[in-house]
Amino acid sequence: MTNLPEQLTNLRRPRLLIRAARHGVSSYRRSRDLQRITGQAQSASSRAVVESLLLQEETAEQTRKAHDGTYSAGKHIEILIALMAESRNLPVETRPATRTGWRPKTV
Repeated sequence: MTNLPEQLTNLRRPRLLIRAARHGVSSYRRSRDLQRITGQAQSASSRAVVESLLLQEETAEQTRKAHDGTYSAGKHIEILIALMAESRNLPVETRPATRTGWRPKTV
């Protein structure tokens, strides 16, 4: 992943997914949720976690768009929750200039 801030800024997802994820961000706990969602240890760097989450989210989005029967909206929302929460932990220089965390655009 070369330009992380640009990737986060340009991510567009359906409004319902985003609204559901926003409601879940307040209950996200890295110590409890990160291992379950990404399979990574809690000690992984924020950048590595966000990059991994972006890959997982893109896979979930492609599955959703393909109308694949294996798509799980719940799993997609969990990934978005983690992505929103973890993007807040990124160093300032890797965040989009005007944002403290990632707030996705809706389609």
